[in-house]
Amino acid sequence: MEKRSFGRLGRDVAVIGLGAWQLGADWGEVSEDAAFATLGAAVDAGVTFLDTADVYGDGRSEQIIGRFLRQHPASPGLTVATKMGRRVPQEPSAYNLDNFRAWTDRSRANLGVDTLDLVQLHCPPTPVYSDDAVFEALDTLVREKRIAAYGVSVERVEEALTAIARPGVASVQIILNALRRKPLEAVLPAAAAAGVGIVARVPLASGLLSGRYDEHTTFGADDHRTFNRHGESFDVGETFSGVPYEVGLEAVRRLKPLVPPGVAMAQWALRWIADQPAVTVVIPGARDPEQARANAAAADLAPLTPEAHAAVAEVYDELIRPLVHDRW
Repeated sequence: MEKRSFGRLGRDVAVIGLGAWQLGADWGEVSEDAAFATLGAAVDAGVTFLDTADVYGDGRSEQIIGRFLRQHPASPGLTVATKMGRRVPQEPSAYNLDNFRAWTDRSRANLGVDTLDLVQLHCPPTPVYSDDAVFEALDTLVREKRIAAYGVSVERVEEALTAIARPGVASVQIILNALRRKPLEAVLPAAAAAGVGIVARVPLASGLLSGRYDEHTTFGADDHRTFNRHGESFDVGETFSGVPYEVGLEAVRRLKPLVPPGVAMAQWALRWIADQPAVTVVIPGARDPEQARANAAAADLAPLTPEAHAAVAEVYDELIRPLVHDRW
């Protein structure tokens, strides 16, 4: 699989990674056996970047990845990124060195490692990005070798730009897909200029861009696509990228004719993101080995044509921009 430089992290990663939220919670039940099989299929297909968080299943996702790493010690070149901060009330004062030490100690134990490869602040309150003490504390964790590097996961473009200006920030994780194009304007160019990695999350708009859903699709009660449609549990932008479900379906219907024969729409949507040169790694989730292998295969597709990229922009401008562009 194509590798891209993760500048400040000092390593290369495959352009398609694996998001492990689904292996923890909020997407319906995924058994431990299915989780291990999914991880194995992804790594066998060339994936080298695994993204998790301490809050996914309250540590279940980290623990599963940790057991996988112990059972597959010969898997070379894997980078495991985790996130911290969402297990407590979201007050800026919670983002301090004592908590960082406690949170990273828990993640180190869950993953079974002495030093975490990459720790990302998990969409903290906006003032956190401007707090010098927060980043001094993160630098301390690096000096203490609890973490090798740190980054941020953001909701808003403005938060990403504030973080990119920090000299120690290695990565920015942000929602980017054909229905959330705003990061193309300023975030990706700024990250490329600074040598900051871009981790593209929610790449399939919570499955909308797979093209498999319609007005009659239902999701389980324990699936965030049921319980967070209006931001009841966390930022609504994390569910269907903040696009109203029916509008997203209409956008997907207009995009489907652009997908070449023999290519799954999900793979085409991942290829659209990989076509952005400033993107370091895309992290689609997967519930089973087949999904993991299909996602990884998107890296082998030819880049989209200029006409296809223009058509994506046109659909976005007409249907999506008025609803989401200024919100995040």
